[in-house]
Amino acid sequence: MAAELKPALVFIGFMGAGKSRAAREAAAALGVPAADADALLEAELGRPIADVFAAEGEPAFRAAEEELAGALLETGDGGVIALGGGALHSQRVRAALERHVVVLLDVDLDTAWERAQASGRPLASERGAFEALHRAREPVYVAAADAVLPATGEGVVARALDALLAIPEGQRLLWATSASGDYPVWVGPLERAPWPAAGRRVVVSDETVAALHAGRVPDAAGLVEVPPGEEHKTLATAERIWHALVAQGATRADHVVALGGGVVGDLAGFCAATYQRGVAVVQVPTTLVAQVDSAYGGKTGVDLPEAKNYVGAYHQPIAVLTDPALLATLPAPELAAGYAEVVKTALIAGGALWDRVAAGGPIDDEVIVGCVRTKLRVVAADERDDGARQALNLGHTVGHAIETATGYGRYRHGEAVGLGLLAALRLSGQETLRELVEGLLAQAGLPTRLDGVDAAAVAQATTRDKKRTGEAVPYVLVQAPGRVTTGHAVGAAEVLAAVRELSAP
Repeated sequence: MAAELKPALVFIGFMGAGKSRAAREAAAALGVPAADADALLEAELGRPIADVFAAEGEPAFRAAEEELAGALLETGDGGVIALGGGALHSQRVRAALERHVVVLLDVDLDTAWERAQASGRPLASERGAFEALHRAREPVYVAAADAVLPATGEGVVARALDALLAIPEGQRLLWATSASGDYPVWVGPLERAPWPAAGRRVVVSDETVAALHAGRVPDAAGLVEVPPGEEHKTLATAERIWHALVAQGATRADHVVALGGGVVGDLAGFCAATYQRGVAVVQVPTTLVAQVDSAYGGKTGVDLPEAKNYVGAYHQPIAVLTDPALLATLPAPELAAGYAEVVKTALIAGGALWDRVAAGGPIDDEVIVGCVRTKLRVVAADERDDGARQALNLGHTVGHAIETATGYGRYRHGEAVGLGLLAALRLSGQETLRELVEGLLAQAGLPTRLDGVDAAAVAQATTRDKKRTGEAVPYVLVQAPGRVTTGHAVGAAEVLAAVRELSAP
């Protein structure tokens, strides 16, 4: 009986993603051969791919590509392979990928266009068609991928290589990069998640989540429980956690596990960032808000009575373990509250994620993965909110002001963000889009009106937003899904009018 063929590491992605370079980098690190399907095809055809397109058309090229890529995948025995951007059009190729470790190099549209337009590629001659192709291929790539790596940054493949070679069954890997470090995001059953080995493991959770899920954390050396709710995300609660860590003998060789939603993630992350001047933290998000947004990117902190998240630190986790099955234990209002962050992220992403969310479909694993990809891409470009990352604050300026003005106890974070999104779309002049988003929020059971809240108090609270660097608070506005811009100055009267509209019957 013939020996079983070993899986290869296969890089896929759109034009300009850097698949050939990534394959060479991985092959050099592993000491194995790299096969570049496009280069092999040009050698076999005896001419450049552009010439084949020009002389015989795309169908003839696709047929030759399918034959070469299919055979390469079906007979490959280990090694590293880079596939052409359109190879996954073929059902044969997609089927042959199933036994391999498939890595998507995730490239955004603007970067892909910048790299491809000057390369002479036959499908990169017109921006509109290029954009449509990027949008159409994206879900095909994501569906085939076992792992997603950012397509920017030198050395990312080498840093992620150990994780790529040890993906457990049932897990998907998304690789997070930032100026202060990289880390793996694992999406799949918590029982199969590869927990990092970093000393003893101390769990911080709220009383509700701890009763449900604390037993799922393996080899926990201790448990610190706090009361649930945004009103407990305070310095007083942080001090309780610091004292508990001391009592449990936690050292800088150990790590904190933040098991819970956004409040626990922010609070435990802040305590980890400051305890003994910094210990590692693993985020295990259990709410939809945390799984699609707050667990990633390293923002930690606590609230002051004057404003939300006014005391904090950037402290990237060493891993995030996201199990969508944990959402089954959420009460319906909590699940609905997370939906506002899904809509926000989809507006920022545009493309396939927005299409899926705008259609009103369910929040499944693919939507969660799409939100995580979007968040990680933005953070990779701007870890500390100096520019692009501010887009993630869409809807949050008014949303945080609503939370502050109501004492953090009346609206869940996601409910306030949903209302903030409607205000942001009004300030953006996007009436049709606002109506669509309002319908999505209402369908999910989220409030679309402020009830009994002083609009002037909310508007005044926006002036204390932590993003303010001078006299004006910068607003995030929407031109269209996928085109969200930052740094807009908005007049006080306009803000007040947008908030008053939320209070209208």
